Amino acid sequence: MNQLKRIIRFYYSASHLPEYLAPLMDLGLRLYLANVFFKSGYTKILSWDSTLYLFNDVYHVPLLPPDVAATMAASAELGLSVLLVLGLLGRFAASGLFILNIVAVISYADLSEAGLNQHLSWGILLGVLLVLSRGRWSIDALLERWLRKPA
Repeated sequence: MNQLKRIIRFYYSASHLPEYLAPLMDLGLRLYLANVFFKSGYTKILSWDSTLYLFNDVYHVPLLPPDVAATMAASAELGLSVLLVLGLLGRFAASGLFILNIVAVISYADLSEAGLNQHLSWGILLGVLLVLSRGRWSIDALLERWLRKPA
């Protein structure tokens, strides 16, 4: 019985080892998602006339005029992606991109099943960052430690 108990204890001790990779996983998710959304925003500003055409005739963003929606989308994709990479206001950035991702799905009626699955994957990953991210390797973590220090 002691041998079995040692094996079980070893298993539970060893099963916590992957938790040490959490900061690396968090950083990887932030970099991956920032890359996806930054490229999208950059493409929008590179061909602004095409972007305006799409927002006027293809995408149907609720409640916003097309030029305002295009400007907000490009700005959010670029700005929030940078915040995500830095880990500065990380949960704010993840929530903003999460909302943008939902609006993109709602606004484009002809989204293919593959496109929908891609947006779903991004939404899940953004949700993980929003809810579970501890962001140890981030500016947010540095600022939190600095703010906790006694004056």
